[in-house]
Amino acid sequence: MTDDSVLDATGLGDDTPPGFRSGFVSFVGRPNAGKSTLLNCILGTKVSIVSDKPQTTRNQIRGVLNRPDAQVVFVDTPGIHKPRSPFSETLNEAATAATTSVDVVCLVVDATANFGRGDQFIADGLDQHAVVVVTKSDKASCEKMIDQLARVSDLDFSEYYPVSGLTGDGVSELVDGLVARLPEGPRYYPLDTVTDQPDAFWVAELVREQLLAVAREELPHSIAARVTEWEWPYIRVQILVERESQKGIVIGKKGAVLKEVGTRVREQLPEGAFLELHVKVDKTWQTRPSSVSRLGYGSNPDIE
Repeated sequence: MTDDSVLDATGLGDDTPPGFRSGFVSFVGRPNAGKSTLLNCILGTKVSIVSDKPQTTRNQIRGVLNRPDAQVVFVDTPGIHKPRSPFSETLNEAATAATTSVDVVCLVVDATANFGRGDQFIADGLDQHAVVVVTKSDKASCEKMIDQLARVSDLDFSEYYPVSGLTGDGVSELVDGLVARLPEGPRYYPLDTVTDQPDAFWVAELVREQLLAVAREELPHSIAARVTEWEWPYIRVQILVERESQKGIVIGKKGAVLKEVGTRVREQLPEGAFLELHVKVDKTWQTRPSSVSRLGYGSNPDIE
């Protein structure tokens, strides 16, 4: 029988040491600011797919960092951009929702790009307690990094960190600074939890990531993927494109692209996985809110 006296509000048990800190930290910023790369670097494993194209991240991705003194739940978000469809609006809503009900908000700014109106728009929606993280220090020249830090210092936020999600430079200092801002509290997730995303969502994301890498002619927002069948070891993933011409590119000559994508994804799955990829043309999936919702964008997706 469980002794309820040892259970905390999370139901995980009160086994945390004195002074243990826990809480939620969100990353917000423009597309391609380096949020997902930074999250993967902090966790030491990939929980969010990465591409050099906009709208790669389409959901709030939670990654859990467990330390002896703290548990930090990081929330990666879609890049905030000017919406042009119900799909774009859903992505922005998912991102802006992550600026509320969290303990710390980090505005992520690309050191290699000019600070523009999009960055300022996001900054205007944050309070002075936000933290600014200037990413891609490995790619920016020293002069460019200094200029960017000088520019963002005008925002009058509380702290500023230059980091590289690729090399890890500055990341430990950033994490230490974020932990210091968290309140004392219990663990929200078990110690073996790295992300709260369902396996089906992760496999669909891997397929989309590799499609972006292999079929580079395509725009990321014109491709979607979702698991339609899961009977281990059999997994069936449906890939949605908007035009017949895109279908041809995704499949490739004699199926070469689809075969390469399947091979790359299976390399990241447990041994024995059987992955079937199917391509379907849906010309209006981005403009139908029901389709966007069914694909799980902006929420935790699942299999129908």
